[in-house]
This record gives sequence, structure tokens and C-alpha cells, in this order.
Amino acid sequence: MREGNVSVAPARSLTVAGSDCSGGAGIQADLKVFHRFGVFGQSAVTAVVAENTVGVQGYDAVTPELVAMQIDSCLSDIGADAVKTGMLVNADIVRAVAERFRTHAVATLVIDPVMCAKNGDRLIAQDAVETLVLELFPLATVVTPNVPEAEALWGRRIETEADFRRAAEHIRSMGPRVVVMKGGHSPVNPAGESVDFVLTDEDWVAISGPRGSDRNTHGTGCTFSAAVTARLALGDDPVTAVRAAKAYITAAIASAPDLGHGHGPVNHWA
Repeated sequence: MREGNVSVAPARSLTVAGSDCSGGAGIQADLKVFHRFGVFGQSAVTAVVAENTVGVQGYDAVTPELVAMQIDSCLSDIGADAVKTGMLVNADIVRAVAERFRTHAVATLVIDPVMCAKNGDRLIAQDAVETLVLELFPLATVVTPNVPEAEALWGRRIETEADFRRAAEHIRSMGPRVVVMKGGHSPVNPAGESVDFVLTDEDWVAISGPRGSDRNTHGTGCTFSAAVTARLALGDDPVTAVRAAKAYITAAIASAPDLGHGHGPVNHWA
């Protein structure tokens, strides 16, 4: 990009995730979000997924070697100011991704611990979740679990705000610097609101916004975490990045194009 007569290199991001052929989630959503925020987006595909607003029809995992090669191709050449992960499929892919992140000294990493699609279809093997915690969480700047994911990681039900904090503290003890507890599935949200909680080493911050329709929510987790990644790439601190991402995803749901027969995609140009 150019500012006046001076060429200015854009911020750069990389997403390591599965595809979504219908365009609402996965790397397709991530790249749209990066572009919306003015960040140059790159992708390393972990799985080719047949998916739409109704559900996941099937997927094939990419080999760990090819996933690693894609990461090398991006980070050894263009580089990235922030990286995010989404669907990582299996333990071998998780290990390959973690090894390449350590090799390239990735400094700003957002982990969206994707476990299931919107309709409940499982997108990661159980042993991969354990490997994710051991290999990738210690490298993370931010992790962004929703309530079902946080419950799986904590091993208990989340029913109160105190539970949110205890779960966040448990997850933070696994290594990430910041934990964002997404409140879209929360049983404690006030009527008409969606409240996310952010745990840092100093603060417990509640970030609220109006709750939109549950109809057009396909890819909200991918979209939100990609927005956090983009803002971090642009230089925001984590809490500021989450605030910007919360405002963005709220607007994206409110202005969704209402496509498909199931959970429609959000408006990535919000």
C-alpha cells in the first residue's frame, strides 16, 4: 500500500486451518476478515472440508508434511506479524504445526481451539486436543474458546460468571498469556446481550454487545478470532484487539446476508 508517494508494507497474517467450501468459516472466512482490516492474509490448509450452512458433509486431512511445508513457504518469505490456528484435525498435524511455529519463532499466536462445527460435527480427534494443550497452548498469545470448548478443556460445566473465571484461570495455567471466554453460548448472559470475558495477567475484563439472531452464526468463531489476529498484527494490545473484534463480529451478525438453509454466514464486510 502507499501513503502519499511512500510505499508502506502492510501488516501480515497467516491462518492455519481447514477450508470451508461454502465460504462462511475456516480459511475462507479468515482471509476475508484479514482483507477487511487491511492486513495481507496467507493460509496453510490443514483439511479440505465439504461444508455448508447445514453441516459438514466430509473432509480429508492434509498430510502433516504438507501443512508444515505451507507454513515454511509463508513464514520464510513474506512472514507474519500475527498467526492464528483453527481446525487442526489430528495430533500429527498439531505436532507439525507447533514444531514449525517454534522453528520460525512465532511471537504472536491466536489459537481458536476448534472442536466442533456449528451443528455439532466433530472436527478434531480427542488425542489432538490433548496435543494442542501440550504443544501449542504454551506458545499462544491468545486463546478464544467458546463455552463448550472451555467446558471440555476445564472438565466441568460453566453455569455462572465465577465458573467463567475459574475455567479461564485453568486454561491460562496451560500456557497462553490471554484467555478470551466467548459468551455466545453462555447461560449467564443478560437478556439481549452477549458478554465475552478476557483474562490477562492483570485483569478480568467483561466486554458486552447486543446479541443478534442465532440464525446467521456460521463461522462466528473463525471470524472473531481472525479479527483478533488482524488487530494484533496491526499493533493492538490483546484487550484492545478483542474489543475491536467484538464490535466487528456484532456488526457482522447484525448485517448478515441471510444465505443458505441452516446457520447462515455473517457479513465479513461489516
